[in-house]
Amino acid sequence: MRITLNALAALLAYPSDDLKAHAAEIADAVRAEGALPRVAFQQLQPLLDRIADDDLLDQQSNYSELFDRSRSLSLHLFEHVHGDSRERGQAMIDLGHQYIESGIFLEASELPDFIPVFLEYASCLPAAEARETLGQPAHVFAALAERLHKRGSDYAGVFHAVVALAGVRPDAGAVAQVDENTPPVDPSVEDDWEETPVSFSAGAAHEMGGPTGPVARIRASNRVKAQEAGR
Repeated sequence: MRITLNALAALLAYPSDDLKAHAAEIADAVRAEGALPRVAFQQLQPLLDRIADDDLLDQQSNYSELFDRSRSLSLHLFEHVHGDSRERGQAMIDLGHQYIESGIFLEASELPDFIPVFLEYASCLPAAEARETLGQPAHVFAALAERLHKRGSDYAGVFHAVVALAGVRPDAGAVAQVDENTPPVDPSVEDDWEETPVSFSAGAAHEMGGPTGPVARIRASNRVKAQEAGR
């Protein structure tokens, strides 16, 4: 499960040359680990193919249109869980403390509830604990999967995969609560969403698929397996 969670985190990162170059390698690693059910992997495959084949600038434009300019598809968990309530700030602090207790320290530009960061955190946990951790916000992942599916976006496959790894059936009432916090249809362009987006510097969250991110860990894990097989 660890490699698959690293891969899903990488796929939700801002598209990069490194991610594009290693999309096939990511697919092979996920397939080899075997943590995803076949259907979930099949739902993920179109995104893997597109990242490998499509023009990078087109991918980056599509990513920004989906996730940076759409509140309904925000990649920040607590946006969907707490909306604009004061509970969101405290939840962010509590999650940050969980990361620190697990030995995970974020860059100054990263927020604890950024979903790729959350998936990275889950990847560091024992399998049973990782499933429980993913299961707690599974209703958010299910809602995002449905919203992306309705937009015809193959990013839906990432969230279907996360729900599959959690191994739970998201509660319908909890999914409905997500719709109250972040309506599934964004307001018109004139009604700008003014929340400041996360700032992504050259070494920050938009580069999670880069040399220090999930792609590197997937490749390192594959090298260890190859070395062990050769003994």
